[in-house]
Amino acid sequence: MNLRSKFPFFEYNKDTVYLDSAASSLKLNSVIDSISNYYKTNGTNVFRGVYNLSHEATKLFEETRLNVSKLINSDFNEVIFTKGTTDSLNSLAKSLDHLINEGDEIITSELEHHSSLLPWQIIARKKNARLVYVKLDENGKITTENFKKALSSKTKIVALNHISNSLGFISPIKEITKLAKENNKNTIVIIDAAQSASHIKIDVKDLNVDFLAFSAHKMYGPNGVGVLYGKAEILKQIPPFEYGGEMAEIVLKESFTYKDIPYKFEAGTPNVAGVIGFNQAIKFLLENDLEKIHNFEMKLRNYALNTMKEIKEVTIYNESSDSAIITFNVLNMHPHDIASVLDDKNICVRAGHHCAQLINQKLKVISTLRISFGVYNNFDDIDKFIEALKDTILFFKEFGV
Repeated sequence: MNLRSKFPFFEYNKDTVYLDSAASSLKLNSVIDSISNYYKTNGTNVFRGVYNLSHEATKLFEETRLNVSKLINSDFNEVIFTKGTTDSLNSLAKSLDHLINEGDEIITSELEHHSSLLPWQIIARKKNARLVYVKLDENGKITTENFKKALSSKTKIVALNHISNSLGFISPIKEITKLAKENNKNTIVIIDAAQSASHIKIDVKDLNVDFLAFSAHKMYGPNGVGVLYGKAEILKQIPPFEYGGEMAEIVLKESFTYKDIPYKFEAGTPNVAGVIGFNQAIKFLLENDLEKIHNFEMKLRNYALNTMKEIKEVTIYNESSDSAIITFNVLNMHPHDIASVLDDKNICVRAGHHCAQLINQKLKVISTLRISFGVYNNFDDIDKFIEALKDTILFFKEFGV
């Protein structure tokens, strides 16, 4: 798979090895050109203008919504644009707040990104509800067996990840949703798909989830754009996230009515340029078989994993990962120190808790190193990384570490 030429980053950073796509992917040239072209040739607002330029901007904006619906197999009116996954999940939790009562249970896991966990912590505390954590297996995976044990007659919400951003495991979402709905057909299933949307095929109808969120900036698109998918029948019943321009249909002195979905949930001027640019990233993913992308990225991951396992100082926490994420540490060396020295060698890796502190606590580490791959990576990147990692380890050993 040779798609590197589609990313202008490498023209300006020829010697850089970028291994942090799980945090944020590099941007397609077509995305950058689309955003620039909108600002240079149009720049108008969407929906509200009766003049031609506004109609053209609206057409481009809505074409993105259509293509997102094709990517995830949803209906057009089930795609809501947000600022990102965090915004989607927080906004949704606020809109579902009224459904949570004292004694209700919210199922989550220690693998969750903070944006999937913290909103429900707050609501559970406020409503005197209970957070129930799915027990992870010996590898740190969410399994259907352990999920089934977490279910009860009090389960109201299930909020889990599709792919863990810390350990890279793919959760069995279809089976989990089936179990949740069999237990109680009114249980709401919410999926954080930030790490899966650009790597594996998502079919929301097949998964049967109620809500699913992801971000453009992890999909070779722009920052500041996210998507919240929601089943139409639920979106029609719950209140909006925000109130103001565009989402209101008729406003009277004492009351107002909402517009139809999805516009009911899109108050205010959106990130027009970002959404229009995002369309190019969606087209890229539609044109390139996601199964082939996943297989290619796993070949890179397996090549890196097998080489890293030969370095005795390296501890790998997710050898059985299902996605192109490797989380590791180096014996007696702080992750930030390793990352800083690698940066001096033009190798970009992530060091920290990856906004998932609970899994670090379970692993009994303060922080970890993480490498993650995108369609632009190649085997040469891995060779350079391995050489730099070995040199970095030797560098610290010279100081008696």
